[in-house]
Amino acid sequence: MYRTHTCGELRIKDEGKAVMLAGWIHSMRYHGNVTFIDLRDRYGITQIVAENIKEGDIKREFVIQVQGVVKKKPQPNKKIATGAIEIHGEVRVLSTAKQMPIDIEGNTEMTEDTRLKHRYLDLRRRPMQDTLMLRSKVLKATRDFFNKEEFIELETPILGKSTPEGARDYLVPSRINKSMFYALPQSPQIFKQLFMIAGYDKYVQIVKCFRDEDLRKDRQPEFTQIDLEMSFIEQDDIIGINEKFMKYLWKEIFGEDISIPFQRMSYKDAMNIYGSDKPDLRFDLELYDVTDIMKKTEFNVFKNAKTVKCIKVKNDFSRKEIDKLTDVVKVHKAKGLAWVKYDNDLEGGVAKFLDSVKKELIEKLNLQKGETVFFVADEWLITCEALGALRIELANKLNLVKEEWQFCWVTDFPMFEWNEEDERYVSMHHPFTMPKISDAEELDGELAEIQSLGYDLTLNGFEIAGGSIRIHDMHIQKKVFEKLGLSEKEANEKFGFLIEALQYGAPPHGGIAFGFDRLVMLMSGGESIRDVIAFPKTKNAEDLMMGAPSGVKKEQLDELGLQLKK
Repeated sequence: MYRTHTCGELRIKDEGKAVMLAGWIHSMRYHGNVTFIDLRDRYGITQIVAENIKEGDIKREFVIQVQGVVKKKPQPNKKIATGAIEIHGEVRVLSTAKQMPIDIEGNTEMTEDTRLKHRYLDLRRRPMQDTLMLRSKVLKATRDFFNKEEFIELETPILGKSTPEGARDYLVPSRINKSMFYALPQSPQIFKQLFMIAGYDKYVQIVKCFRDEDLRKDRQPEFTQIDLEMSFIEQDDIIGINEKFMKYLWKEIFGEDISIPFQRMSYKDAMNIYGSDKPDLRFDLELYDVTDIMKKTEFNVFKNAKTVKCIKVKNDFSRKEIDKLTDVVKVHKAKGLAWVKYDNDLEGGVAKFLDSVKKELIEKLNLQKGETVFFVADEWLITCEALGALRIELANKLNLVKEEWQFCWVTDFPMFEWNEEDERYVSMHHPFTMPKISDAEELDGELAEIQSLGYDLTLNGFEIAGGSIRIHDMHIQKKVFEKLGLSEKEANEKFGFLIEALQYGAPPHGGIAFGFDRLVMLMSGGESIRDVIAFPKTKNAEDLMMGAPSGVKKEQLDELGLQLKK
């Protein structure tokens, strides 16, 4: 036996007990013949008092076993749970440790690359342990909730078929079937629809998904979803069960009673008012549409623009600060950022071009002394997204963001969006999303105007879940493939099994998938999903610890019938 108790377990009621503890040396202090050791495991820290240890015999992060007696500490440490006691006993070294390449106590700055290269040591740090234990609690609470709601937990294949649309697939070559490839699943989408056709009316799965896409702080090549699907439901049913799930989760994890139902808004309203389809509602800055007013000016930038929007904020910005804000909107394809200040009159920036509409603009925006107004003029989407990014930048810069949980459903997404690179319409969500139509022939109208029965759940400016009511009518599904530019042959090659399955009695069904890593990131107060994944990849999709991706031997390529192209 290595231990009778953990390092976070013993209390004053255990005084006099003979115990054994094991763990890592967190810190130590020599006082003559007596050595004080803080012994650590994932449960906590216990102070050890040992005699006759020579300086240098033990070091930080050695793994030791202690056998001794629980005694009352002369001066209790109220900062830790075990602070009233200490263990007087003998120390046995179980494992030595070299000097640490990272700071376990976290008192010094470390680059993320250093932490990821030595991730097994980074995971010893208390913040990482707290985060992964939170992740474990959320997983358990998720399973408990859906089990109570009579969902069946089912698994779907990892090796599947490469299909069009969505992100780029990770491909896996087949050794047995030369020149053929599997694809790792971007999501279990088709399989969960097949479960519905098979009669499993409430499905849930905590599942790994894979997407070969450019990374950022809330993306990883492999990530985890809470995936669920239901039959004989409508949009409100899906929204209702997931609001109930969020309420349960917050109660279980934080002991908080969050209020449901959550706020809802259409995609168009979210974009027009907040410049984002995942609006952060923790602060009040809104976008104003001033297109009609600006068309009356002689300033061509405004007069000829399809959309002119603005945002106002009470602050006096320097020219240097405005230049930095201009860079923010340019990242989102805006050509520039116009501005004026209001101090009983419009001043600076483009004020001289606005004399003809000055009164109307001041009334429309209800301008107050000391406010600055920022304008973007461009295509509708560019204007919205650029000012949406500026809205976030201003809120962070001016400390406007409140510490609270703000959930919101965004609904009524466009069914299709125009892809300039491919010069065709693509699905905004995926090609199995049900359009807001009653008949397949309605898809012959203007595609840009067709809305879908898609919905996203957002939290504090992040999308944490997305889903839709699915197409259960074979004729509508075929028509959607046609509008996406897929020939009947291509559709059958890619989705023939689904098209066929829809002919054997498909129930009305729909579902949603939570980005589990992103959800835990927000719940833990983290800034990157890399902080909530045990062994993540870098922003370059590299595993610095294992050295992956890496080359393989020619013999392995020969077995697969592959040859590398320079």
